[in-house]
Amino acid sequence: MKIGHNCPGLPEGKVKYSDDKMQALVDKCRPKKVTPFYAEFIKDEFVHTDVIVIPEGTILDILILDMEKCEARIARSEDPDEKALMQKCITYLEQEKPLGECAFSEEEMERLRKLAPISLKPVLQIDGTMETNYVILQALEKANIMFFYTAGPKEVHAWPIAKDADIVTCAGRIHTDLARGFIKGEVVSYHDFMQCHSFNDCRKKGLVNVVDRGHRIQNGDIIEIRFNV
Repeated sequence: MKIGHNCPGLPEGKVKYSDDKMQALVDKCRPKKVTPFYAEFIKDEFVHTDVIVIPEGTILDILILDMEKCEARIARSEDPDEKALMQKCITYLEQEKPLGECAFSEEEMERLRKLAPISLKPVLQIDGTMETNYVILQALEKANIMFFYTAGPKEVHAWPIAKDADIVTCAGRIHTDLARGFIKGEVVSYHDFMQCHSFNDCRKKGLVNVVDRGHRIQNGDIIEIRFNV
């Protein structure tokens, strides 16, 4: 996840997210390899980022740029629907609402993604006292991202994924072959996993849920994929 910001107290470059669940899994499994989640902070860059972090009270700095973009589009466009959408955006922006927090139809969202206004991205406003790890946590929340994990003696790996993602999407996040050849998913909650010796022990105790492709993963789930390619 790339976090664009203009906050003096925040770093530049990659920062490891201090994940309590991840650390507990590492302590439990003692794996040969550990792959935690890193957020990348990029100063004064909003276009090529996933989340924007700005100081409290400076939201207009972002919204004005979007207003100018919408006004320019109105001036150039000959499409009445597009003009109406741009005016709708301007109305929201004048109310100091980031566009990503406003109501649009799917068709309108398609048009807006092509225009790529800055405030269509998740925008997080912070005060100067927030610690970096807490900013990452808040940015993940704002971007609607959770984690699932793969855990065992070979590796413990934290995988960021959109909340409410299905098991096949998670499988593809690990490797495209797992999604392409998906047969079944095996899922155990973080709490249940921590009460057992291993994933296999969870199976023996009946704590593993064998799921089909429509199953929605919950935050913190530990998963394994049955596949064939």
